[in-house]
Amino acid sequence: MSGTNAEPVRWGVLGAANIAVRKVIPAMQRGQSSRVIGIASRDLEKARSAATELGVERTYASYDELLADPDIEAVYNPLPNHLHVPWTIRAAEAGKHVLCEKPIALSSDQARTLLAVRERTGVHISEAFMVRSHPQWLAVRDLIAQGRIGSLRVVAGHFAYFKRDPNDVRSQLAWGGGGLMDVGCYPITMSRWLFGEEPEAVISLMERDPDLGVDRIASGLLRFPSGQATFTCGMQLAHYQRMQMHGTAGRIEVQIPFNALNDRPCRIFVDDGHELGDASAQSIDFPVVDQYTAQGDRFSDAVRGRGPVPLTLEDSIANMAVIDALFLSAESGRWEKPVSITR
Repeated sequence: MSGTNAEPVRWGVLGAANIAVRKVIPAMQRGQSSRVIGIASRDLEKARSAATELGVERTYASYDELLADPDIEAVYNPLPNHLHVPWTIRAAEAGKHVLCEKPIALSSDQARTLLAVRERTGVHISEAFMVRSHPQWLAVRDLIAQGRIGSLRVVAGHFAYFKRDPNDVRSQLAWGGGGLMDVGCYPITMSRWLFGEEPEAVISLMERDPDLGVDRIASGLLRFPSGQATFTCGMQLAHYQRMQMHGTAGRIEVQIPFNALNDRPCRIFVDDGHELGDASAQSIDFPVVDQYTAQGDRFSDAVRGRGPVPLTLEDSIANMAVIDALFLSAESGRWEKPVSITR
């Protein structure tokens, strides 16, 4: 049952993953264009507990039961990585629009299968890179486009945390675990977005956990037509994140680039570099915002025909192609070219 243009989009959530229960659902419930009305879980009591806590009216004992509900218009898919494509396909074939957690697939080839599904079903499918909807990043891109730091030449990022739990989904190699898929994907997507280009070639170094097999530290260098991007990511390092954009006439630094807090203002720094030690850096503060609320509302607005999805499927496939090439480079020790796709 399709809603009118003014009604909030009615959402269902596949599973009661922590990111859904703790971050995404509460944020979407505060949105203007989104309303979560259902949660499905293989453990019905888990779904009921989450629904009670979050004020969600419906629960389902299976994902298929949720997809069969005609009142659900859009689905948020936060399942483990290896289930992203299968359940995104099933949701789309049930006529539901899909916002799928990152990474959207285990490979670019797998992600490409979603193109035909989107064309066949006519639904929106988008990857949940919530950072693309945050005002601080929209401002960064505008400042670069305006020439505030001259011509962009280098993007440098770091995203790391410490968690070594054999039972965690991120520790399961066969399920798409590891730091590159979990957090390295963020500096990659933001570098591509800021340059507005695809990297011509990439090279990487990886260190794998000797017992779990997943990459616990990964570094990458991306060669773009207009510049370079570097990043380090890890799941067995001290918790820290930062992004810097360096141009011919200045730099921009994002203080908390990826897990922007929703209870205090965010800050970026713009520096023309005429004094060292950040003495010439100017700070720009942004009012309190929840990027998950913004992401949900942008996707819902797209469902209602009020704008594009936050991230195109073509963009997500291109991001996965870079990740594929980085994994290949870690094995070959050579520069590797991502398989191109029209964005």
